[in-house]
Amino acid sequence: MLLLGIDIGTSSVKVAIVDSTSQKAIITAQYPEKESAILSPQPGWAEQNPEMWWEHARQAFAICKKKGIFNPLDISAIGIAYQMHGLVLVDQEQQLLRDSIIWCDSRAVALGNKAFDELGQEYCLSHLLNSPGNFTASKLAWVKENEPEIYAKIHKVMLPGDFIAMKLTSSITTSISALSEGVFWDFKTDSLSGALMDYYGFDAEMIPEIQPVFSAHGTVSTSAAQLLGLKPGIPVSYKSGDQPNNALSLNVLEPGEIAATAGTSGVIYGLSDQLAYDPQSRVNTFAHVNYTTEQKRLGILLCINGTGSMNRWTKNLLASGISYAEMNQTAKKVAIGAQGLRVLPFGNGAERMLNNRLIGGHFQNIDFNLHTNAHIFRGVQEGIAFAFRYGLDIMRSNGLHPNVIRCGKANLFLSELFLEAFVNSTGVPVELYENDGSVGAALGAGIGAGIYAQPAEAFSRMKPIQLIEPSLTTSYEPIYQDWLSELNLKII
Repeated sequence: MLLLGIDIGTSSVKVAIVDSTSQKAIITAQYPEKESAILSPQPGWAEQNPEMWWEHARQAFAICKKKGIFNPLDISAIGIAYQMHGLVLVDQEQQLLRDSIIWCDSRAVALGNKAFDELGQEYCLSHLLNSPGNFTASKLAWVKENEPEIYAKIHKVMLPGDFIAMKLTSSITTSISALSEGVFWDFKTDSLSGALMDYYGFDAEMIPEIQPVFSAHGTVSTSAAQLLGLKPGIPVSYKSGDQPNNALSLNVLEPGEIAATAGTSGVIYGLSDQLAYDPQSRVNTFAHVNYTTEQKRLGILLCINGTGSMNRWTKNLLASGISYAEMNQTAKKVAIGAQGLRVLPFGNGAERMLNNRLIGGHFQNIDFNLHTNAHIFRGVQEGIAFAFRYGLDIMRSNGLHPNVIRCGKANLFLSELFLEAFVNSTGVPVELYENDGSVGAALGAGIGAGIYAQPAEAFSRMKPIQLIEPSLTTSYEPIYQDWLSELNLKII
């Protein structure tokens, strides 16, 4: 029995065809090979066209089919993972009303901060577990205030994965997990937040039908089946934001388990059974994929906007003729600390863990007679690792104390240098897995379709491929403290 997983990322769309028995991918593909553009009509804005995601999903699936190693008619369920917090708006005919305002867009920060104060910080934190910040609800409020002609045409408000599911099925649904990541959900009443909806003046009719994450979110329509070469009627049986999905794909399902990723953005995602929140909303709490009103499973999420995006920017600027692997090898020639070069990787929108400040990226202490490309390559990866340490210390102050962090061997975690900097600056061992968001989405589809009786059953064959333990903490600690002093000069 085959499962199809689709992962709608910021940079590309990944697709996996997974055998449900082996729990392994038969084939994977991504499209495009080069990273997708982020549209920035004004500084601090970030948009993408959802039709581009759909086209890229179709292209990635076509690449898989072209290999001829599976029969598309054997696919029994479809799962979707997606970049979180994006705002997608459609009219009554399911036509897009504007480009999506995506996760790293900062235009709604002021509106979210105002709502935080006027709704009451105690209410927001104890009921929503977050400040409205620049999350989806605040993005919608920005459209209401600044684009009233578009707002008036809205039929449904969606997240990116909901749009792809709609293209497949012509049905529009959401989940508690999705509503919580948009900061629409009241965890005290386990219902849509009437206070937030009333404050912003939103009509509840714009919110799609609420379904469990693991459930039927519609079936593939005849037109979509013909377009893709699938059977009509296949259930889309799983939809999740990329970070809860990454945690699922690493079998992070129970309190105390921790996952991390370092793709376009960097995330540490830990599980709790408590309605926990950070008093400053620097880390955020959302309903996990297995959250129910009877069994609370909450994901506490630290997000750093500028991780892989900064590494990519550095490569494009200074290393366009070499691979990431060659860039990493060049960086390893430089000693720990990059001979005084310090990098603050905060140039991709307002950073929640910095209280939604937009401080930009910084290179500190550059010496024109000393520092080379190799120093910059190392300094960037160390700076990203130190940003993780800074965020993890916030999580620790809120009661999350990981003994080990599970990560997929992908993106920055492919770099031995980054792994060294990460484990030694945080002081936490890392378990590496062969892990992919699109594979996780496919396995999630198997859970939702009842192919696996329990979520853990979908990961019964998963084993770690490597354990990296701290061994150089005394070397990294003073460098981190120096980096921290540079950061404090920017945010105090």
